[in-house]
Amino acid sequence: MIGVLLVPGQKHLSGTGEPIFTEVAELLGVTVKVSLLGGLILALPIIVFQVIRFAAPGLTSTEKRWIYAMLPGAFFCFLGGVAFAYFILIPPVLRFLLTFGGDIATPMIRIGNYLNVVITLLFWMGLAFETPLIMFTLTKIGIVRSSLFSAGRRYAVVLAFVLGALITPTFDPINQTLVAFPLLFLYEIGIWLSKLAGRGKQ
Repeated sequence: MIGVLLVPGQKHLSGTGEPIFTEVAELLGVTVKVSLLGGLILALPIIVFQVIRFAAPGLTSTEKRWIYAMLPGAFFCFLGGVAFAYFILIPPVLRFLLTFGGDIATPMIRIGNYLNVVITLLFWMGLAFETPLIMFTLTKIGIVRSSLFSAGRRYAVVLAFVLGALITPTFDPINQTLVAFPLLFLYEIGIWLSKLAGRGKQ
């Protein structure tokens, strides 16, 4: 897993292309952390299933049906966000950060610092890709009307660029736009799904 996470920035992390560690137990601690996170992600479908089984006696048959139908969608949305971050977002972000000022200083990146940045980007982009599903669910259970989402487009644009600035560790507009545009696209998909969910509702 660490090898896979190192791929996007492997050529720029140090003079040899590989990360370094500066503390005696740093590499061991990073390995344990990645192992725990990986185990949690792999076990997540089982954990969620057990939580639903626990709550099932208090749900109606319609609510159970919707929850079970949403689970695969939530899982694939999260995977889509992770894939987008890994293949499209992270490589240019790391290239910008690690080559900026290369004629002034040579990068010697610690493995703990590198993996924290990569895992944070993967996690938040995975969550961001849940936006359409959340919008659909809020409309389906009657908390929000689809017209409210449509009226909030102008605020969504501002929020998308703010999130782009928060999610990416850089301050350049290119990488912020790489995050903001998919978020706006996901918001539009969410509006369409919300209208679909709101059909026939009073």
